Amino acid sequence: MKNLFLLSLILCALSCKNKGTETIKDFTPLYNGENLNNWDCHCKGEDPELPKKVFTAGNKGEIHVFKNFPENYGVLENKNETHCMIFTKKKYSRYIFKFDYKWGNKLFNNYDTYQYDAGMYFHVFNTKIWPEGIEYQVRYNHLEKRNHTGDIWNSGSSFNWYADEKNNTSESKTYLPLNEGGVLQAHKGGEHRASKNAEYNALNGKWNHCEVIVMGNTYAIFKLNGKVVNVITTIKHKEGVVGLQAETAEIFYKNISIKEFSEDIPISQFLNN
Repeated sequence: MKNLFLLSLILCALSCKNKGTETIKDFTPLYNGENLNNWDCHCKGEDPELPKKVFTAGNKGEIHVFKNFPENYGVLENKNETHCMIFTKKKYSRYIFKFDYKWGNKLFNNYDTYQYDAGMYFHVFNTKIWPEGIEYQVRYNHLEKRNHTGDIWNSGSSFNWYADEKNNTSESKTYLPLNEGGVLQAHKGGEHRASKNAEYNALNGKWNHCEVIVMGNTYAIFKLNGKVVNVITTIKHKEGVVGLQAETAEIFYKNISIKEFSEDIPISQFLNN
């Protein structure tokens, strides 16, 4: 009986561990490397062919954003018409969404305000431009040499978020876990800055690896290059489509994939990895 009991404990532990870990084989690719047939596309401009011009197939399964547009397009004429999104056709609730990105050289649209800016949205409940949901910011301020990738941008949702109040001004509070002294913040829209310790590649031609771990309305974890940089809990919505953004800068996306879960996985299994 003791042996059976020990065996059951071991099997249980292995089962729990496997739910919180993953391999490449566990993930479903979301981009076919050729076209946007698996995505719903929306742009600010009315030309129905615009999304195909903005999101083009690059090398080795990449999506190349703004490949064929001239520098400064949309700044004065056709202002911001190439603000675009591609959305999954399916809604998701519990999952890990992964993608890699690197910056190109060209700037467009309202870059004077947001510099190098793109992003990934989840729990989207309105697919207008811009969507309502939660954004994993992909952004770099080249003027101040400051990273914003991993920031949260709240567009119509609500959630609990903890921040460092000791070493930040009210405008630049950064994520800090509760167990490290983070203080629960009042609900607000807009920017919620990532951890100060985020490691990133800016304009050096190297790839960044991004990961968003979402468990319905329980929590979402933002990771950048393997490190947790932001966390939210008690989220207003529990599901929605997922999207990738084209906004102000030439950017490359690749390795876009998702792994779904049938039930919530304890947050500790991801925070401890």
